[in-house]
Formats: sequence, structure tokens, C-alpha cells
Amino acid sequence: MAVIEKLLVVVLLFSQFLQLGGFKVLTLAFMGGSHYLLMDEISNILHKRGHEVRMLLQEGVRLTPGRHYEHSDTYQVTKWSASENVIDEYNKWFHNFTKDCLKGRTTVHSYLDLMGHLASQCHFVLNESRTLSSLKQEKFHLAVIDAFNPCSFLVAEKLGLPFVAVYPGTFVNAPQAGIPSPLSYVPLAQSLLSDRMDFWERLKNCLMSLFAPKIKNQIYDKFDNVIREHFPATPRPALPELYLKAELWIYDTDFSIEFVRPLLPSTVYIGGLLAKPAKPLPQEFEDFIESTGEAGFIIVTLGSMLSSIPFPQLLKEINKSFAQLPQGVIWRYQVSHWPKEINLAPNVKIAEWLPQNDLLGHPKVRLFVTHGGLNSLMESVYHGVPVVGIPLFGDQHDNMIRVEARNMGLSVSIDQLEANSFGSTMKQVIGDQRYKAAAEGLSTILRSHPFPPEQRLAGWIEHVLKVGSGTHLQPHAFHQMWYQQYLLDVWLFLIASLLGMLYLCLKLIGYITLKACNTGKQKQA
Repeated sequence: MAVIEKLLVVVLLFSQFLQLGGFKVLTLAFMGGSHYLLMDEISNILHKRGHEVRMLLQEGVRLTPGRHYEHSDTYQVTKWSASENVIDEYNKWFHNFTKDCLKGRTTVHSYLDLMGHLASQCHFVLNESRTLSSLKQEKFHLAVIDAFNPCSFLVAEKLGLPFVAVYPGTFVNAPQAGIPSPLSYVPLAQSLLSDRMDFWERLKNCLMSLFAPKIKNQIYDKFDNVIREHFPATPRPALPELYLKAELWIYDTDFSIEFVRPLLPSTVYIGGLLAKPAKPLPQEFEDFIESTGEAGFIIVTLGSMLSSIPFPQLLKEINKSFAQLPQGVIWRYQVSHWPKEINLAPNVKIAEWLPQNDLLGHPKVRLFVTHGGLNSLMESVYHGVPVVGIPLFGDQHDNMIRVEARNMGLSVSIDQLEANSFGSTMKQVIGDQRYKAAAEGLSTILRSHPFPPEQRLAGWIEHVLKVGSGTHLQPHAFHQMWYQQYLLDVWLFLIASLLGMLYLCLKLIGYITLKACNTGKQKQA
């Protein structure tokens, strides 16, 4: 008994030590779907490391129908919501937006419209004076924010908290974060280019870079009214300045799939954070997989935001293509939205929700048909499963460019999807062992990283917490004027000096020539 009592005392002392050594961290989750899943995982990891974590969570945003994402009661949650009218307007817009995506008609204007809706919602959280005052009184040491939504930066600034920015994708916003992006081998977002560009592709990349600042400014303009209303005192914060104010930039990507590029010391990549060793499947899935025999099965999901296809003709083509396959098909689809006039292919099982990571880790999986979201692709890389992508919007097209560059799979355009060609593409990726070998090779790269994603994430955040700042990881360029960063003042000085020297030389030559002419005339006289 004495030994047990001593052990209990040691455990209590150790737990108190952990509690005393922990920090208070506020996480901001203002988006649904995969964005929420990533922030939830980060919150759980930090909590398990002994920190006191609270999430400021927006309610009313779209999640996957049929599957309610709830945190595992390991950290506290404070919720807020925009008005019903604003949320309804956003959901209606998003419904129409997904229809446009399925028709292959997304544009930059769609992205700007999304930012406009996020700005409208931002007014409500900044008006939550009681909630924000309560959070201020808790004296958090650090905020960890979803950097996709600019409102997160404004809330962190309103609370007066240093913050770590988590971007749920590839380095598409690298210039905003101050990360060097040489145009000769770093393709811009939406360029659909790889890192191996010929002359014309590098020309395209350069020309696109001229228009990129205009798009950024249009995004900033969406939040101008928010900043003016909620930050009345001058100088007001500006989004470009807030992006450079982040203590760390954390990206949900990995160089197993991402193109190699230069990074700053304040940049951390944690791709694969949601990928885990596979757990046993629910019996209904295991029974279906068993019925597929040696042919195995494929997984189909078009992301957390798209649970059904409202176009019967497109749905018929996809369903018909699956019927051509010898494999079984497990398809995440909202069962209640399946049209009665379309007979589901006999080898297809539809379900409201899929244990995606666990299915990808099953030994009989042959292919993953995906929208190209980065979380899904990183899980596919982790488990070494080749993919066929149907990119719909955002970074998904660029993500699939990376997949094809790594020979891990092929991409299909949604507006050109036809049963026979789609079926042939799936058969090609399943039948050609090069795709499987490439996927397994990428899996080896990801899994053999010297430090797992959880350790990189927590280690760097704790480094900033202990030091009190991440400024020692940032270049002085963040504090230079734009003309100083590009050495325009130096080049102007050198050019002016060269022109001055050239002018003096010409004047000297003129003087010598004139002197020589005058001397000659005097001799002749």
C-alpha cells in the first residue's frame, strides 16, 4: 500500500507539473468540412501535450450531411454564429456554387464571392463584444488560426493575441506570407503548371504574376468595411501586414507530393496530420469488401461539401462507368438524394458517411476517386493508394497537377466526364502498376520523415510559446520597404552612377577633343 501511495503522489506531482508547464491556446475555426477537421485535430494534439485549449467555433457552416463532427471533449469550445439570414444566404450561394462546379464553370469571381460572404459573417463575430471580452480576460498566450479565412486574422488582432497561421492547403498564398517564390520553377496558384516549365510555361507564370496582386487587392477590399467599422482607431490593421505578423506559418502539405521550393525558417509543413494507421471497419463495409473477392474495391468521395449530384445525366454517366468495373465501389452519397429513376449499379454501395482513412488502409483497396482535396490526397499518399481526381474548385486543380507530376494518378475534367472514358481512366490507373508503385514510393517518403506531423506541429508551436515570439525566424525583409526588398534603390544608384560617369567621360572626351582642335589651329596659324 505504501508503494501505491507513493506512486499516486508522484503521478499527482507530475500532473501538476504538466499543468503548470502548459500554456493557454485559443484556436479559431470559422469554416466547416475539412477546415474544421484540421483545426479540431490541432486542438486535440495541443491539449494532449498538456496545454489548455479553447476553440472559438462558428456554428451554422456547412458540414458533411449525415455525419456530425464533434470534438472529443478534450478541449473547451466557445460558439458564435452569424444571423440566420446571413447563413441562409451563404448556404444558398454555396448550393448554386457547387452546381457551377459540377458544370466546370468556376471562376475567380466565385472565389471573390466566397470572400464577400466570409466578410459579411465576420461582422457578427467582431460584434460579439461579450464573448471577445471574456476571451480577453482568459489571457491566452497564443491563437492558432485557420488562415484561409481573413476574418481569423482580424479576430486575433482584436483580441491582441500573437498568432500562428495554419493554411489548409499547399503554398498557394506563399507571397502573402513572405515566402520566396521564384517564378522560374514555382508555379502560381491556378496556373495548372508543374515545377518543370518550358519557356512558354515560364512566360505564362510570369504574366500571371502581374495580375496576382490585383486579385489579392480585391480580396482585401471585401474586408475594408469590416476593418473600418470594428477598428475605428488609427492606424487600422491591414490584412497584408497581418499576414506578415504571424509568428509561424503552418501548411497542411508535404514534399512527398508538393513541388520543392524555398521556405523561410518560420514556415512549417505538416501534411498527413489527419492520416492515421487504419482501424477495423464497421461490419457493413467489411461484408461488402469481402463480397468483392480478389478484384477488391474503390473508394469514391467528392469532398465534405458535396454529398450528392443534382444533375441526373452526370449522375447516370458516373454510375454507368462504375458498372463497367470488376471492382466493388464504395461511394459516399446522400442516400435520400439518390434519384429513384436511376438504378444503382450492382457493384456499388452508397453510404452517407465513409471511414475514409480506414478504407484507404484496407489491403483490398485498389483506387481512390476523389475531388482532389489535400486532406484526402495526403491520406491517399500515406496509405499508398493511386487516385483518379475530379477537381471541382479552389486548389483542387493544382493539387491534381501535383498528383499527375508524381505519377500517382490521373485527372478527369468534370465538364467532359463520360462513362466510357471515365471507366477507361479508372481501369488504366488500376491496371498499370506504375501508378501503384509511385503511390507506395510517396508513402515511403511521407512515413519515413524524421519527425511525424504531430511532432512538427506541436514542437514548433511550443518553441514559439516558450520563446515568446517567432520574430527570430523571420527575415528583416518583412520590415523593409518594397523598393528596398527588390533593391530598386541600389539599382537606381548604380545606374545613376554609371550614367554620371558616362556623362563625365563624354564631357572629358569633348574637352580633350576641343583642346586638341584649338591647339592644331594655333599651330597652323
